[in-house]
Amino acid sequence: MERPRAERALAFERRSRGLEAGGALWFEPFLEPIRRGVTQVVVPKGGLIYTEGQEADAVYFVKKGRVRRSVRSKAGQEAILGALAPGGFCGDGCLAGQASRVSTVTAVVATTVVKVERAVLAKALHDAPPFLKALLARALTRTIAVEKGMCGQLFNHAEKRLARVLLKLSRFGQVPASVHVYATTPKVSEDALAKKIGAPRSQVQLLMNKFHRLGLIEGRGEIRVHATLLTDVVLGD
Repeated sequence: MERPRAERALAFERRSRGLEAGGALWFEPFLEPIRRGVTQVVVPKGGLIYTEGQEADAVYFVKKGRVRRSVRSKAGQEAILGALAPGGFCGDGCLAGQASRVSTVTAVVATTVVKVERAVLAKALHDAPPFLKALLARALTRTIAVEKGMCGQLFNHAEKRLARVLLKLSRFGQVPASVHVYATTPKVSEDALAKKIGAPRSQVQLLMNKFHRLGLIEGRGEIRVHATLLTDVVLGD
């Protein structure tokens, strides 16, 4: 026999204790008791999770790996909207009535995602207010980050935009204090960086060479980002 709604909500709330303390896989306690409509999918590097124009019928939570969101113009030009690490989610527009996908999501590395059907997730959010609160908080945080990024594109010069992207990709400041001196990005090309900051690849190449020369970053592909990139370029004018 199915448990009453109040009892199910209480069970969800008990599982969510400690949520405020953080944790990348914050969604797992909420999804664990759901038996149908939840599927774990392993996507190889470069594999597609969904593409523009597909039916928006589920939300995907990143359990392991990293994904990127992008859009493509009619002329074939691609723009990268952002990247998601474990704990991130995408496709949530379907919860607001979005009928088809407006972006493409690709695995940057071998990635594991948890696919939750739209109706199943909507019911889980209704039954468990803590789940709804947690998802809404993260969705709003993401929206704020997008707005800040748009402001950066409008008002910051290319050098500062590139520095911000490198710091964001390396998740600088989100690692233990003992290693705050530097952080490392996932493998990223200069072409991808150029798309992210809206500048020609040649300009990105010049800026990356400058950052290397000044000792602000090290390496190619997987880039070691030093704290001085933040203090000297982003904060210092």
